[in-house]
Amino acid sequence: MEQSFITKDPLELSRNANDIKGLDKLRRAAQSGDSKALDEAAKQFEAVFVQMMLKSMRKAQDVMADKDSPFNSQQVKFYRDMHDTQIATDLSSSGTIGLAEIIVRQLGNSGEGYMPADALRNDGNISSINRNAVDSTQQAQQAVLDKQAIKTFPSFKTAAFDNAQSFIEQLYPAAQQATQQLGIDPKALLAQAAVETGWGQHMIHNTSGQNSHNLFGIKADRRWQGDRAIVDTIEFKQGVPATKKAPFRVYDSFAESMQDYVGFVKQNARYAEAVKQSQSPHDYFSELQKAGYATDPDYATKVMSVLEGEQFKSHPVEPLSTLSAGNNMK
Repeated sequence: MEQSFITKDPLELSRNANDIKGLDKLRRAAQSGDSKALDEAAKQFEAVFVQMMLKSMRKAQDVMADKDSPFNSQQVKFYRDMHDTQIATDLSSSGTIGLAEIIVRQLGNSGEGYMPADALRNDGNISSINRNAVDSTQQAQQAVLDKQAIKTFPSFKTAAFDNAQSFIEQLYPAAQQATQQLGIDPKALLAQAAVETGWGQHMIHNTSGQNSHNLFGIKADRRWQGDRAIVDTIEFKQGVPATKKAPFRVYDSFAESMQDYVGFVKQNARYAEAVKQSQSPHDYFSELQKAGYATDPDYATKVMSVLEGEQFKSHPVEPLSTLSAGNNMK
């Protein structure tokens, strides 16, 4: 044996699947506030997780097993399961999987950049939940790495346009330029920007009054190398809105924001189906929502309502040839 039970830490004995006294010592240590208890509990949780995976694999193997084989008897399975339990415990104690370390840093609040589970975005799509869990962790970790290299500004939201007509007239030329690469109606892009910014009445500005020009609510994740603006935003969790702080991308102009949006959608594999449906705004925004672009369960409906609303009917826009792309851009 590499290490005798006599020389082991009392809490380490709880890793033995058959040591009931060790588990009791772990419980007492946790109640007394012993910091080592969290480490051991995390390792045991990881062991349970590994054991569940082994059990699932064994079930799949049993389906194909020969029922008449002496190696497929109930006695063999009993000792096999005991062996798997101890294997799971030994794997967790070695630290090769890493789940226990994450649990300790999450519950012990000892690692900057780890977000609680209730901060995950959820639009009712399971695959979206998984993606958002990964994205949230990566954003938090990258924020720690980049906070010295990239400027992050505390910000607020205020108006950047006089009204909806001004919003449409000033942004349409840039929208028409950008949508040539996406194949969608420029007005559809403006409708989405209108939903994201309240017709430009809730644009993100930093404390010195500089406009972020962020028209589409694109957050500053690990891929963004430019400046960031920290501002309150509304996220939906299981259909219930909640206010949270998040970093958003900062652009030098509205035209740059339009171009970045097109690149963001086209280069992201999760939005591939939406890009295929770009000729139909209704299908495009439906697929965009399904892919997890927004957590609002009524996002696509809201954008289509704006696109088909009176603002675009009352203020028709002219083709690109009659407008200057730099007209009154703020």
